[in-house]
This record gives sequence, C-alpha cells and structure tokens, in this order.
Amino acid sequence: MSDITLNVSYAGGSARRRPPRGTRGRYNRMHAIGHRGLLEGNDTRNHRERQPRPYPPPRQNGAFTHGAGSPHPSGTAGASHFSHKASTSTQHLPSRTVNNRGCRGKPKEPVHRKPATTAHRPSASCSHKPAAATAQTSAGIPTKYLALDCEMVGTGPKGSISQLARCSLVSYDGDVVYDKFINPSVPVTDYRTRWSGIRRSDLVNATPYSEARKEILRLLMGKVVIGHAIHNDFKVLGYSHPGVLTRDTSRIPLLNQKAGFAATECASLKRLTKAIFNRDIQTGRKGHSSVEDARATMELYKVVEQEWERKLASKSQAC
Repeated sequence: MSDITLNVSYAGGSARRRPPRGTRGRYNRMHAIGHRGLLEGNDTRNHRERQPRPYPPPRQNGAFTHGAGSPHPSGTAGASHFSHKASTSTQHLPSRTVNNRGCRGKPKEPVHRKPATTAHRPSASCSHKPAAATAQTSAGIPTKYLALDCEMVGTGPKGSISQLARCSLVSYDGDVVYDKFINPSVPVTDYRTRWSGIRRSDLVNATPYSEARKEILRLLMGKVVIGHAIHNDFKVLGYSHPGVLTRDTSRIPLLNQKAGFAATECASLKRLTKAIFNRDIQTGRKGHSSVEDARATMELYKVVEQEWERKLASKSQAC
C-alpha cells in the first residue's frame, strides 16, 4: 500500500473556503461585519425582531389627544381604536375626521344654517285694488286712468243750485275705486231722484262733503281723468284738473263719427252707448247710477283711445 500524507493545520479554525471570484469583495465586507459583531458580543444571526412603531394618537378638532393605552401592533388594529367624538364647543364648527394615515379630511356633514326669512311688509302705497287694474296695455299704464261720474241734488230756491251727493271712480278695467254718498254742506231742497237716483235715506249717514272732497282729489292727483261732460263734475267738486290729463268723451269727434253723429254734435252718454255698444243705460225709474255711467265712459274712451292719444301727441309736438 502507498502512504497517504495528511496536512493538518492547527491555526484554530477550519479551512476557509475560497469564495468565487465575482463575489470576493462583497464576501470580505460581510465577513468583516460579522467578525465585528462577534467581538462586541452581538450575534447578528440571533438579533431581536424589530418592534412596530406606535401610531400617533388621533386629532380632534385640530389637536392631538393623549389617551392611555399601548401602541397597536398593526395599522389595521390601530384604525379600529380611533375615536370620532363630536366637539362640545358652543360654536357650530364642522368636525374633522382622522383617517388611517393621520390626515384631516373634509367635514362629512354640512353646516346647517337657518334660511333668511323676511317678514312680509305691505307697501306704503298698497291699496285694495283688483289685480286686473295693473295690467299693461299698448296705450299706457292703466293705473294712471280713472273714469269719474258724479250725481247731484238741488239746493237753494226750487233746487236750482247743484250740490254733490254721490261720486264714483272706476279703473281702466271698470273696477270700482271709489263710490260714496256725500252729504252736502247746505240743506237739500230737491233730491232729483228721477235723474240722480238719490233719496233722503241715502244721505242720512253719508260722508261730509269736505271730507269726501279731500279723498276724491287725492285719488285724482296725477291721473288721466275721463268723463262725459266732465266740466260739470269738476264744478261741483270745486276743482280744476290739468287739461293735458283730462279726456271728455262728449267732445270727441271720432266717437261721433263711429256712432253716426255729426262731428260737432254734443251727444249724450246714453245715445253714444246705445249707438256704439247697442246697450241701454240710465233706464227705469230708479234714476242714474254713477258707477254704471263711469264704466260706460271708460268703455267709450277705449274705443278711440289709440287714435285720440296719437292726435293729442302730434298736437303737443306741433306746439
């Protein structure tokens, strides 16, 4: 048998295995780090597991709360322990919520505000007039037009002096704006019931003349006043209305032409109404009605309103 020679090294360690050529530098660095750990008594192979970092406490209304309790081992468990308590402050501020990442989100609930309520206040110029009186027409503003008619009684010897006993005002659409019996300031000697429709009983509790006159003139101020032979109505009122705001249906040639009368003829209200509308007014023994006459006057004015107003406008421009 041939002899076998064994070379045994007593350097205090096993024979080192030579690392591959490509990883020789990295192997030397790792070996040096491991050797340093052995010298310090820390075995890198048996190091302790890294403890999880505690989650910061949640914020409430922009500030951190320092509550008791141990840190949560994982993010999922920590999220379940966040508290979303509403603020007890007297101010109504939107609460902020904290999500799993510790960020402040938008308010989940909107801030409830009381709607502004305005008490309904009637206008100082408000009056109990029908809504139809505010309708617009091509000719102008209807609220600027009023038809006037008055009924008179007689005073003095044989009732020869006319005094106001009833006054009616109607709007552009025929709605009654004013209608009152008026007690003259002097004794009545002739009620003229056949024409005026006034009786003694009508004037017992009637409005005094001085008070009624103020009410009527206040309504006529700044309005276009329409009437038939309206100068008689103004006379018993002791009033003179501006000519540019006065329309007298007894002096409109256009109406006479449509009725088949002479242009210069002063036709009565009853004749004009019958000829144009084929309607009878002022009938019966009860006498006239100032409301009925005022409505008939306004209807006659509407028939020639556009042509008449156009002619009046052209005359004013010529002057």
